[in-house]
Amino acid sequence: MSAPADTRPLTQRENEVRRFVRTRFGVRGSLRLHRAALGADLLRAPVNVMLSPVFLLIRLLAWALRSFGATRPAAWLASRRIFLASDLGRQVEADLDGLMVRLTERGLAPKAHPETIRRAISAYVETRNAVAEITTSLLVLSGGLLLFYRATPGVMSLAEPVAQMRAQSRAIEEFALGNWAGRMWYGVFPREIAMGELILTGIVLTVIASVVTTFAGVIADPVQSWTGLHRRRLMRMLARLDRQQEAAPMAGEHLLARLGDLGDIASSIWRGLR
Repeated sequence: MSAPADTRPLTQRENEVRRFVRTRFGVRGSLRLHRAALGADLLRAPVNVMLSPVFLLIRLLAWALRSFGATRPAAWLASRRIFLASDLGRQVEADLDGLMVRLTERGLAPKAHPETIRRAISAYVETRNAVAEITTSLLVLSGGLLLFYRATPGVMSLAEPVAQMRAQSRAIEEFALGNWAGRMWYGVFPREIAMGELILTGIVLTVIASVVTTFAGVIADPVQSWTGLHRRRLMRMLARLDRQQEAAPMAGEHLLARLGDLGDIASSIWRGLR
């Protein structure tokens, strides 16, 4: 005879969260979710990528102000919405609102102020977006290692070898004595990259990376669902709301998402010093 289900409130809450994560962030749920990104989100994505460093600076400033006891300015800064609101983000927020309604109906929801709950949900959506950026950075790094045998932590470091490859291929094709002679010549004397080519390649790769980030959740969400990351993150959010506690100004995922940018800057400085 099977044991009766555990009816303790916290256990019931976790069961609801597990069900939500499985439905919304599993493979099928993630594919359905990303239908919302087919549209204006493709235009918003490059802008949001460019706003990412601004978001990081503002959240670091909010953290510093809170550390020095300036809680009101810190809270004001932390509540600023830097990114353009996406249809995908709105759908995730609507799904999380539905989870809170379900928990409320069963008497399992935190007794927090509605505005506090709204800010917690917004922070969760931003963290999920940061994980999508981390996924894109890993794809960029893997692409650089596989294609060019070099670490490319971000788009800036990937732009140079891609521009070099394009310039080299075009020069070989246009070589007066034919492709074979062109490969020999440019194998010894590689074609120089014009600054305009490098900038244009960087812009194109940034746009491509932003689109990849928009749909990276198709991979990242199921992985986080299988590993329990989504469940644990949601349970931590609910526990904070139980304590009437605001979310931290910046989750660790945002710092990880910016490691690619910092790696790009470091590699650019290193190449300039060599």
